[in-house]
Amino acid sequence: MESFEWTVVGSDIGPLLLAATAEGLVSVVFHADAPVRDRAVGRLAAELGSAPQEVAAAAGRGAAPTWLAEPIRQFAEYFAGRRQDFDLRLDWSLTSGFNREALRELASGVPYGSVVGYGELAARVGQPGAAQAVGAAMGSNPLPLVVPCHRVVESDGGLGGFGGGRETKRKLLALEGVLPEPLF
Repeated sequence: MESFEWTVVGSDIGPLLLAATAEGLVSVVFHADAPVRDRAVGRLAAELGSAPQEVAAAAGRGAAPTWLAEPIRQFAEYFAGRRQDFDLRLDWSLTSGFNREALRELASGVPYGSVVGYGELAARVGQPGAAQAVGAAMGSNPLPLVVPCHRVVESDGGLGGFGGGRETKRKLLALEGVLPEPLF
């Protein structure tokens, strides 16, 4: 049985679980405290049909190379304000069909510091009127941050939903300069 690697890294929005296969980064999970981490690793093992292998988060700082070394480094740079675009190999095996199409368009077509409406993203993938389907695709995004579903907002300017929570979405959009930093 093949394995996948996982680790938990700290960030400005709380602990993030990162998981990778030989193909690339396969999953990012928000709020990865122990119960969330355990459920996520179990779910990934079942979905990928692979055995989990924990990697120390220090793998990004000169330790033996792992599939997660580069993602760990790039996430640290992003939260330090030194990276605007992730340049990582991605394993898209946890999504398919319309969801994958919408997520790929989001990843390639909505740069750092900008946002797109659900309806506009639906139109970009040739499905005008499928704003709710885009919302569902964003909600099932296995690669948040790298595939920046936090950049998808309501057409009236509202934040819309977010798997990591609205406050996390607000913080990410502030980090990217789309929203002002909160005063308190």
